Amino acid sequence: MTVAVWPSAMNLRAGLELLKPITWFPPMWAYGCGALSLGSGPTPWLTVLAGMVLAGPLLCGTSQAVNDWFDRHVDAINEPQRPIPSGRLPGTQGLRIACLWSALSLLVAGLLGPTVFIASLLGLALAWGYSAPPFRFKNNGWLGNAACGFAYETLPWLTGAAVIAGGFWPDYSLSLIAIATLYGLGAHGIMTLNDFKALEGDRRLGVASLPVQLGPARAAQLACVVMALPQLGVMIILHQLQLTWAVITIAALLLGQLAAMPRLLRDPQRYAPWYNGVGVTLYVLGMLAAALALRSLGP
Repeated sequence: MTVAVWPSAMNLRAGLELLKPITWFPPMWAYGCGALSLGSGPTPWLTVLAGMVLAGPLLCGTSQAVNDWFDRHVDAINEPQRPIPSGRLPGTQGLRIACLWSALSLLVAGLLGPTVFIASLLGLALAWGYSAPPFRFKNNGWLGNAACGFAYETLPWLTGAAVIAGGFWPDYSLSLIAIATLYGLGAHGIMTLNDFKALEGDRRLGVASLPVQLGPARAAQLACVVMALPQLGVMIILHQLQLTWAVITIAALLLGQLAAMPRLLRDPQRYAPWYNGVGVTLYVLGMLAAALALRSLGP
């Protein structure tokens, strides 16, 4: 009898799929924007890169593994091909990966300093609280999406900025914090769009996502408004800082989103993935413009 010592190639592929690499981009981008937004002096890019890896493959990967484990019954309806419901990660393998990735995240965070470690503890608390009982924030679409928006955008942006600041924040720090918070609020709408793919399973199992609570049409309308209004707030802040070029850039990107919204609203379930590819891309480009504008204020 042969005993398997190493995981099979199939299990390694299933483990990577469990971590959903496609979802790593938002927190990595936000962390990078945070680091970029602070000052025009030399930037320790290797440290920033390590932080982006922590934010994406590790912390976000952990959140995806945790979510897949506690949502395995929902995924059996919505996405039966996922690693856990399909049986490619049998038993408690999914849960063990989530625990291992949590520990690895804290190890790397500890190497990056106390600020990053504390932020990572908060991120992990939100990752587990979002999916796991007794909290399970995702059972309420309002609360769950707010937690995701904060964890995916605001927290990594502020952490990246804090790493660069090193305890010495510039005069425009309050504007930076406000902009990071606004982009996190806007991400609430992005998370609502992501909920459309799980609509049928959420209905059956009583997960009160916003598409379930409000219906697809009203949830899509809400998502559009929630994404647009914070960007207007960002433009107001940048205008007050006399960063006119950034205001014009973000306004143009927002107009592109507004032009794409009617197609989304015609059939939200069909076009939510399309809008995620088009509208959300314009949204995150606005984040970059805001970060570069803030950076120009530095010494």
